[in-house]
Amino acid sequence: MRRTKDMKRPRHFPASQTTRVLLFTCFDSSQHYLYLNQSIKMAVDWIGFGYALAIAFGGYMGYSRKGSTMSLMAGLVFGGFSAYGAYNISFDPKDIKVSLLTAGALSLVMGMRYKKSGKILPAGIMSGLSLLMVFRLLLLLMV
Repeated sequence: MRRTKDMKRPRHFPASQTTRVLLFTCFDSSQHYLYLNQSIKMAVDWIGFGYALAIAFGGYMGYSRKGSTMSLMAGLVFGGFSAYGAYNISFDPKDIKVSLLTAGALSLVMGMRYKKSGKILPAGIMSGLSLLMVFRLLLLLMV
């Protein structure tokens, strides 16, 4: 295709503006543009990701100190599910199913271990942290 005088040259945009321009040109309706533009600028659930990191780190510490592979596997599995739940919450603050199920199950299991052993570390701290996470998620659902 030959360029005529009335055709404009394509502008080069920085990487941050490229997605906005592409979304704006792909959709005619400004409503779609605003919705997609807001989904790109998401609010990251840093508390959720920190909680997931604490769970995974606790599993690693159980493995490194006691040689418990079950602790490592449980920490990585529950940490992974918690990170996936935090990722979901980052896109939709009302999508708390995965995070709530993970935090609730971990709170229940670690609470029973704390009641049986009476040791604060790790069962008491993880059950308390998971219970706080459950309350946070329920509060996030209400607001």
